[in-house]
Amino acid sequence: MISVQNLYKNFGTKQVLKNITVQFDKGKVYGIVGENGAGKTTLFRCIAGLENYDGQINSELNPLKNYLGLLLTEPFFFSKITGKEYIRLLCNARKKELSNIDEKNIFDLPLNQYASTYSTGMKKKLALLAILLQENQYFILDEPFNGVDIHSNIIITELVHKLKELGKTVIISSHIFSTLSDTCDEIFLLKDGEIVKKVCREDFDSLETEMKEFSVGNKIDKLELK
Repeated sequence: MISVQNLYKNFGTKQVLKNITVQFDKGKVYGIVGENGAGKTTLFRCIAGLENYDGQINSELNPLKNYLGLLLTEPFFFSKITGKEYIRLLCNARKKELSNIDEKNIFDLPLNQYASTYSTGMKKKLALLAILLQENQYFILDEPFNGVDIHSNIIITELVHKLKELGKTVIISSHIFSTLSDTCDEIFLLKDGEIVKKVCREDFDSLETEMKEFSVGNKIDKLELK
């Protein structure tokens, strides 16, 4: 369980998060949706302890960061580290002994190659594989499906189902609504730094319709396509 209470975050005079109060329970998958700039990534960075903030973030396991696997939209890699070395580095940080890495390479990555030479999708898959092998209890996945091939998207979807089955807490952001409706128990709509709506699975279709109407409206008609 992760509990966020009265969370505020400012960058200078700009308020990015406003009074966020939400609870993420064990064995559930949560989606966070919102336009670019709504505050999704900042919220994730606060939960992961990468940003200072006002408010409280608590969890059953402490310190939270030692049990959290964070997949950023653009993972960072040292310039001279191979995929295999990166996995070992992250597992060593959790004091997890790892054997047979090649057998666990479910995305068929070139693990003996420098990670900095990977494509965007390959980097994301490497970072995801590493945090999975850390055996974390909490997972935050920021746009895990973006830039990844269809085959890998299917694998990631099944991985999320498996994490739920294992009783993990999973929080996902995605601009692809179908990936959230396939995996999440609840979806939170973040707008201008505030959670304005919580939607349960039975109401996902209405949320998708609402988001389409808000995003599209009559914009396509204005193009007068012929």
